[in-house]
Amino acid sequence: MTSNARKLPTGFGRLWTAQTISSLGDGVSHAALPLLALTLTRDPMALAVVTAAGTLPWLLFGVLGGALVDRWDRRRTMWVTDAARAALLAIPAAAAALDVLSIPLLAAVAFLLGLGGLFFDTAATAYLPDLLGRDPALLERANSRLRGAQTAASGFAGPPAGSALLALGRAFPLLADAVSFALSALLVRSLPATPRPVPQAREPLLRQARAGASYVFRDQLLLGLALRPAVGNIAFLAVETVLALFAHDRLGIGTFGFGLLLTAEATGGLLGAAIASFLGRRLGIGTALTCTAAVEGLAVLGLATASNPYVAGLALAVCGAGMGATMVLGPSLRQAIVPAHLMGRVASTSRMLAMCAAPFGAFLGGWLATAHDVRTPLYAAAGLLLTMTAVTSTMTSNRRVEAALRAAAAPADDPDHPGRSDRPDHPGRSDRPDHPGRSDHPEPQDPVRRSAVQGSEGPLTGAGPGAAKKR
Repeated sequence: MTSNARKLPTGFGRLWTAQTISSLGDGVSHAALPLLALTLTRDPMALAVVTAAGTLPWLLFGVLGGALVDRWDRRRTMWVTDAARAALLAIPAAAAALDVLSIPLLAAVAFLLGLGGLFFDTAATAYLPDLLGRDPALLERANSRLRGAQTAASGFAGPPAGSALLALGRAFPLLADAVSFALSALLVRSLPATPRPVPQAREPLLRQARAGASYVFRDQLLLGLALRPAVGNIAFLAVETVLALFAHDRLGIGTFGFGLLLTAEATGGLLGAAIASFLGRRLGIGTALTCTAAVEGLAVLGLATASNPYVAGLALAVCGAGMGATMVLGPSLRQAIVPAHLMGRVASTSRMLAMCAAPFGAFLGGWLATAHDVRTPLYAAAGLLLTMTAVTSTMTSNRRVEAALRAAAAPADDPDHPGRSDRPDHPGRSDRPDHPGRSDHPEPQDPVRRSAVQGSEGPLTGAGPGAAKKR
């Protein structure tokens, strides 16, 4: 039976349900927290502190968190983290009910929630390939469903619910998010256990963290997969920083129209996630990733030249579709080719690069709009995206992708299997035949595996089951 004919295991349904509930809570808090902070202060810097606090854990502990996840049981890490976050949210909810909520408390809670998100997302990304037997086609299908559920729950249902709950009282959105964490923890705890990676010689944590980061930077394919979201975050944050101003000044639309623009982007994201597997089958994973990246750049260019809301909405929908497909294809591919004992560190390194890049994009957008005009950040973002597409096209080519999948599918007792090495964490070793640090040795063409790769549903990008909570 080919991988395309296989069904997703029943455990995936519980993971999918957990993500949907969790993403709904994310959407509630995403809409309510900024409004909640506005009830406490009108100081833009104070509001920025609360927003930035949630991203700091990735900047400070991203790679170390991945090294810890590679030492821990991944399912236990997920449910314990979600249970802890549910309990944590009871603190600001109680403070809001007692009218003692403050900006420092919100910032501290945001930081701790972000730290929990680091561990949950990294563990979930590493857990999914174990649950699905590292099958590329199953990973694509699973990530497509996870991404679609996340977009629908957090992008469509969650924000209106958050606004409505806030109208009932300041504690209600926080309690709703706490309930979503608790339900997610219960569902994740019921997931089947998966074999832990083969224990490796215990090394200092910092050395293991460096080895995981080096594994990404020394491998062309993994580096290409990591560069796309990193450069993409610079471009998209530059756009997001000025989008509301652009919509008001250049498109002549108000608050309601701006909401419709964002809805158009979310709708495109759903479509992109749904067709990602089809694109992977028809074009090959590498070519599909290059095409979706090019579509994002061209769509942002179309947004920059838009003269009316309809063209702008269409451009955002097309951009969302490219992003949705990329966020299914990229992570799935990474999950299929990275050895289990390195999965946490590789995932956290890639995510950390993306998170570190985001503030630069926000600064770039604000500076360009101030120095020139509100369209300039959009043109710059389009140029960045198209340049990144050209640079990474050979790094993530179909040839590299197929070679990496063949290497990952090699028998476990093969000395050249990605999971085998005298020192698996050694940064100088690559598990793919085209790596410059590894001597070439021809591998037999595997027509069965090649067919499965080309007929698969497409690789994913660094999302994975980690999307199940607080992306």
